[in-house]
Amino acid sequence: MTMNETERSPQGFEEQLLRDLTAHVAQRAEEASAVRPAGRRAQFLRGWRFVGALGLAVTLTAGALAVQTMRLGDQPPPTASASEIFHLAADAARQQPELTARPDQYVFTESLVTIRDLPDSGPYQTIRNQLWQSAGGVAYTKGRYRPEADPNGWGELRELRIDDAADPTKELDAFQPPAYHGDLPTDPDELLRYLREHPVDLHLPEGADEEALYADESMAYTTARSMLDGYVPPRALAALYEVLAREPGATVISADVVDAAGRHGVAIRMPGVIAGNVDLLFDRDTHVFLGRRHSVIRHGKESLESAAALLRVAIVDRPGQVP
Repeated sequence: MTMNETERSPQGFEEQLLRDLTAHVAQRAEEASAVRPAGRRAQFLRGWRFVGALGLAVTLTAGALAVQTMRLGDQPPPTASASEIFHLAADAARQQPELTARPDQYVFTESLVTIRDLPDSGPYQTIRNQLWQSAGGVAYTKGRYRPEADPNGWGELRELRIDDAADPTKELDAFQPPAYHGDLPTDPDELLRYLREHPVDLHLPEGADEEALYADESMAYTTARSMLDGYVPPRALAALYEVLAREPGATVISADVVDAAGRHGVAIRMPGVIAGNVDLLFDRDTHVFLGRRHSVIRHGKESLESAAALLRVAIVDRPGQVP
């Protein structure tokens, strides 16, 4: 079963994905060095050296399309508020086909992944990313990656685990939370109560004020946004967007951005991000969720670090299976 074209996520899982992606491209660089001339090898290594700066399943394209997407300023003024966009996204969600999954199945997602050679400058590199997340939370997430320009460059299927925030050298034994959110309330008020009672695990470092963070009113919205990384059935997804429409501080910052797949979208900037920004992108015409983009602020200047264009979602029986 497939469905095509479809802040703060749990930070530990995002960082673990970054490290896995970094290891993959480093391996690709070593393999390439054996077959490429010295000049090409140096260029390849420069291109992949800073892949670890990427966020979870994030994406853009290279070339002219990327230039359009990466301009954070000088954008058309918004014609609707963030709340209005979320309500339109809720309407669009109700029209989507519903996927069903057993606990032993997997939520498959595919996206493109792009980062810069250097944190503040240089061209962007594009990688295709495939993830298999346990629908019932009974197994570790697995993923594989390849350079978008190399259809035969897939790396091995790797198991992705979260490191212990208190000890980066230690992996946690717990599985990822379920990626299939089939039991969520479909009424926005009930869903908001559920989100408050079932916060996402932030994998906080030792010494963090856990009680204050989880008691904060914004925690429910953080949990809501984290669920966009898995699969939420249509009626519950509509309720999720209705909840996000209530979040104070969300702002439409652009009425026309272009994602990796060439889709025109609207960018909503979410509140509560330190030293950077996270934007959710929705299709400009259909208001279907397109993905995310992450920017950082250095020396008072905002710079796009990564962005995400979700290409497809499906339910499959095993890791490595592609719909």
